[in-house]
Amino acid sequence: MTSSLAGFMRHAQRGLWAGARCALLAGVLTVGALSLTTSTAIAQSANPFAAAATVNGTVVTNFQVQQRVLFLTLLRSPGVSQEAITDALTDEALQLQAARSAGVTLSPEDLEAGIAEFATRTNLEPDALIAALGQEGVAAETLRDFVRNGALWRSLVQQRFGPRAQISEAEVDRALALASERGSARILLSEIALPLTPELSEENEALANRLSDTINSPAAFAAAAQRYSAASTAPRGGRLDWVPLGNLPPQVVGQVLTLAPGEISAPINLGPFIALFLLRDLEELSATPPETLAVEYAEVLIPGGRTEAALSAAQDLRDSVDTCEDLYGQDLSGLSPVTRQSVLQSELSQELALELAKLDTHEVSTMLSTDTDLRFIMLCGRSSEIAEGARDQIRGQLRQQRLVSYADGFLDELRADAVIARPQG
Repeated sequence: MTSSLAGFMRHAQRGLWAGARCALLAGVLTVGALSLTTSTAIAQSANPFAAAATVNGTVVTNFQVQQRVLFLTLLRSPGVSQEAITDALTDEALQLQAARSAGVTLSPEDLEAGIAEFATRTNLEPDALIAALGQEGVAAETLRDFVRNGALWRSLVQQRFGPRAQISEAEVDRALALASERGSARILLSEIALPLTPELSEENEALANRLSDTINSPAAFAAAAQRYSAASTAPRGGRLDWVPLGNLPPQVVGQVLTLAPGEISAPINLGPFIALFLLRDLEELSATPPETLAVEYAEVLIPGGRTEAALSAAQDLRDSVDTCEDLYGQDLSGLSPVTRQSVLQSELSQELALELAKLDTHEVSTMLSTDTDLRFIMLCGRSSEIAEGARDQIRGQLRQQRLVSYADGFLDELRADAVIARPQG
């Protein structure tokens, strides 16, 4: 499966060890809220009881395809098509057959728990979610199948590959070494940053989960960054320049070091905002002796929080200064005085460490804010120190990546051994 929808399905089914991140915005589920032209056309043109595919004798019906198209359209999943859905359900049939052959089962209680977990992403109770989906024409069994099929596959993968997915101390050490030696590696990322202001917190957390579940290509990530990201990189599709790996906070390093080029991180909550990262490249350089890393920065608080007026004032200030020293010569009437400090990298908050990591000397970030003020932050300079990471977090991320690799390889084997038939025409 190469479509973005197929990637969504694979990603959604990996959630036992990473946490299922399928998101459904509560506001989406209103009658007529979305155009369902695609699924309606499919329903009119196909006999719902006919086979869309036959997988080792198991029939995937047109009705199942129609229902999944409708369901994922309501999820606002990009790239929904009859062909992609048929591919996804064909793979699910193979996964279910393998799970049953291995004796993997799911109790009614576990199924209800899975549905309840899914419902939490919509700010609805399970019964209310089922009712809302029903108003849009999605049968309750479609939701149950989606949750059940994913849970059975995840259980099978854990049972079959869990013991083989252990991460050695040496592998953790290598990941930590990459993270801690500022001169030894640099990383090329793209970002989507969504503010977690009181007004937008729930909406943007749900949006971050949905983007994580549905984006599976650099082009789609760039389009989403341009549409949704509040970072200054949004106009260029979220693309950052090379960043020394040691400049990033450990929480971000623990996520991005486990990615392959082109893969996307889970949402990372950094306090004032939630972020997704796309790994574009990682380059190991000759190692240099680690030194103490301290970051010097200047800050001005602009009243109004993350409002248009405050952002406009920040842009005016940015346009009028070239260096940290220039800030002292500005008319800051109505703004806070300039504060300037040098802080060890290990003592920086996660969100501030990330913003400073993206800046060159005398560049500015206005991504961070409080309830009352926009934070105008200018990087004045850097020196070096080892960055400390979390061993357990990196071990978990490496194990997740290994399990995903095993699962994808196993599914490829199932496809190769299967007898799969599609109707002609």
